[in-house]
Amino acid sequence: MQRIKLYSITLYLIVLYSFTSHSTTWDKAYIETFAKKYLEEKLVPPVGGKISISIAKIDPRIKIKPCQQQLTANIPDNTTSRNVNVKISCADLTPWQIYLPARVEKTFAVVIATKTIEKGVTLTKDNISVQYLASNKIRGKKLTDITSLLGGKTEKRIGKGRAINSRNVCLVCKGDSVTITAKSPSFLIKTQGIALSSGSLNKQIKVKNTRSGKIIRAKVTAINQVIIHL
Repeated sequence: MQRIKLYSITLYLIVLYSFTSHSTTWDKAYIETFAKKYLEEKLVPPVGGKISISIAKIDPRIKIKPCQQQLTANIPDNTTSRNVNVKISCADLTPWQIYLPARVEKTFAVVIATKTIEKGVTLTKDNISVQYLASNKIRGKKLTDITSLLGGKTEKRIGKGRAINSRNVCLVCKGDSVTITAKSPSFLIKTQGIALSSGSLNKQIKVKNTRSGKIIRAKVTAINQVIIHL
């Protein structure tokens, strides 16, 4: 009888040892990285952009229990919010789960001001560049081609790090001397004029023909360049 008891205790200890020896203790840094990698694989970047993900640190007071199984992660289907909770689960005999808040930012490459630019300042490679910016910080049409803006002037003060848009830059500014191109299927002529209003790329502005004195509407095509189609 004593032998049976001793055998039972020994078997219990072997099973207990086997159970605990195959359990893994996951540290907080691993779980945070695991959640971030899951989101990077799960979420599809927007066309022409990318996704920036930041995971909140786990409260140091929380004790992470060992887990025999591989951890799993999931988020609600069709998540579109910038704030999402990632559920990390352990499917052990004694299961547990933890939620990690994450912030997901959709970013796009746009032309931004690398320093504060005052009104009337000419845009150069020294004060603008292309960088990724969160979508909620982009107003109006996204401008991505820096070369098309070089030589343009600001129509209002633009703060450092702010996106440049067509509403606050003129490629032809009021009072500028411009080259007017008149184009038809059979001929093309050029003459000089004075801009009577300001405009960005592809915008219609009023221009006075210096030679004839006639006021016309023409489309902005480049720095100090406008065109009319006859």
